Amino acid sequence: MKKLLLLLLIAAGLAYGFTTWQLHSKVSDTMDQLVTMASPFADIEYEGVRSTLTGELTVEGITVDFNDYRDSLSIERVGIDTGNFMALMRLNDLLTLQSDKIPDYFGFIVENVRVPTDADYFRHADRLLAEATGKVPPDDPARSCAGQYGMTPALLTALGYEEQVFSMRMSVERGDGSGIRVGFDTQVEDMWDAAAELDLAGTFSPGQAMRGAYRPRMRSFRMEYTDRSLNERIRRHCANTGLTKDEIITAQLDAFKAFGVDNGIEFDEYVIDPYVEFLNGKRTLVITAQPTEPVALSQIDLYKPSDVPALLKLEATAF
Repeated sequence: MKKLLLLLLIAAGLAYGFTTWQLHSKVSDTMDQLVTMASPFADIEYEGVRSTLTGELTVEGITVDFNDYRDSLSIERVGIDTGNFMALMRLNDLLTLQSDKIPDYFGFIVENVRVPTDADYFRHADRLLAEATGKVPPDDPARSCAGQYGMTPALLTALGYEEQVFSMRMSVERGDGSGIRVGFDTQVEDMWDAAAELDLAGTFSPGQAMRGAYRPRMRSFRMEYTDRSLNERIRRHCANTGLTKDEIITAQLDAFKAFGVDNGIEFDEYVIDPYVEFLNGKRTLVITAQPTEPVALSQIDLYKPSDVPALLKLEATAF
């Protein structure tokens, strides 16, 4: 009996080893093709491919050297999370759309993307973005120091950041009955964390998404944003430019309102008042949306920005 059990364990180990070898070989071949395709624009190197029994498949130790730029971009790992190893083995069906059924769980992983604040490609990308959007910061110290025109390389340097270290996990999970839950967990080291969950109604399949036939309707939304040092750095930097505390709060609030308007929302007092509490020293802001009926995301921009908070039942709390 012991010998039989030992043989079964050896067979299972060999099967697992062979299966992971095949999987890693396929991913490595794909990565090598991508590296070749990108070679006219960048030199990409990676250390290897790794998978786990929990269903993660990642490419590790990525370094990108862009042509015509001096500085490098590094990524600790990037990949997918299928929830379990058996789901990982069925990954090919999903990627080739052989199955039109969404898996119970599927996620994306990006960990420790390191971008030096003074990286030449970062400065160039910031200039191109400003030109493309037409949002060139005017000579307004309050709005500039509060970040209303974005976290530019110059502002990040003034705030004391030598690099940005960004990580994100995104997941899509089948909910109860019809619909899906989409989760986001994002961190920028020593700056902020944000965790969000979006509950969508309606039947979803990969085929629908590829055909552009999916029309999501939001049942609920929740985001928890935690400040890790950004607010204090902004207050200190703005104070050094000669602004008073009230002027700094006003500038940060204006930046928040401008962000809402850019996204078709005019925040009301149910969001503004808690946000002011957050700016005055509370570390965490939670924003929720609980519409009476599921709302089609594609139709929200048909409403006046001032009507959107009531439509979504948008509220916030700070603690």
